[in-house]
Amino acid sequence: MTRLKDALDHIAAAVIKQRDLLNRLDSIGDSDHGTNMARGFAAAIDALDALEDLSTKKVFSVVGTAFSENIGGASGPLYATAFLRAAALCDENTAFNVKTVEKLLGAAIDGIKKRGHSDTGEKTMLDVLIPVYECFTPEKAGDKTLYKCIETAVKAAKEGLDYTKTIPATKGRASYIGERSIGHEDPGAMSSLIMVRELFNFLKY
Repeated sequence: MTRLKDALDHIAAAVIKQRDLLNRLDSIGDSDHGTNMARGFAAAIDALDALEDLSTKKVFSVVGTAFSENIGGASGPLYATAFLRAAALCDENTAFNVKTVEKLLGAAIDGIKKRGHSDTGEKTMLDVLIPVYECFTPEKAGDKTLYKCIETAVKAAKEGLDYTKTIPATKGRASYIGERSIGHEDPGAMSSLIMVRELFNFLKY
């Protein structure tokens, strides 16, 4: 699916462009989230450029593997798990619609929860990804198109990011400073927001 590859190219470029912002947000951690995400996406795009098979399953699998092999810290294994869990549910004919996104994103989030031993309210990427996922559930999606669900998801992602400023970190290096992490946006939540937002921006054109 060349459309999926094009979307990932767009998202990767946006994340790489925001490398310094993500590093600054990670100043209460290791200050390398942006560098790590840029490295992971660069490796993923290089691997995808060499592919002939651009099925959804293969693309997600390659991205997950690239993240696993090229990103250290907490974010690499978590994002790798998310993509690989989604890939495991795909077949050669998987196409995107509201139900498919709900299923794949649900599997990705479940993988992140188990790998990171985390949930919402702990100042992590899940504070963005779970509200985004809810936008694709039957209760929230209703009769909306996939595009409209993604548009709604961008707003939910921003609200989730803002929420991370109001709570202390309980995971990762940032948890060492406890209450002093309040007032800071979580870098993983920000990188998740960027991905959701840039997918929407890609689909607008």
